[in-house]
Amino acid sequence: MGKREIRKREQREKKRVAAERVDVLFTLAERVFPYEPELSDRYVEIALAVQRKAKIRIPRKWRRRYCRRCHSFLVPGVNARVRLRSRPYPHVVVKCLKCGHIMRLPYLREKKERRNLWRPRRARSESGPSEGSS
Repeated sequence: MGKREIRKREQREKKRVAAERVDVLFTLAERVFPYEPELSDRYVEIALAVQRKAKIRIPRKWRRRYCRRCHSFLVPGVNARVRLRSRPYPHVVVKCLKCGHIMRLPYLREKKERRNLWRPRRARSESGPSEGSS
């Protein structure tokens, strides 16, 4: 086993540990928020620092739970306002009540992704007989 393989394995391990830490920090922020909102904001800042250092992506379930401007942990109805809008395109509007930052998250794309999960099977079954006849 060469140095390159060892280094790749170490990098994968670092990224895995960093992803676990980000998940733990966001979970702690969620648990602590009702008692100490400032501490939950600090957990979010630490998680973002870990994420930047390890160059990993934050999971989608946590990506939408913090404000990208002030890095506060968002809880709908407490420090965030969540609305559904259909025009000009279907989207969710999340407004941070701490700094006023507005995030628009499209949801039509997610519906299309769910629909496309079933499409490849149909495409394969339809294209099979036509390829054999030519």
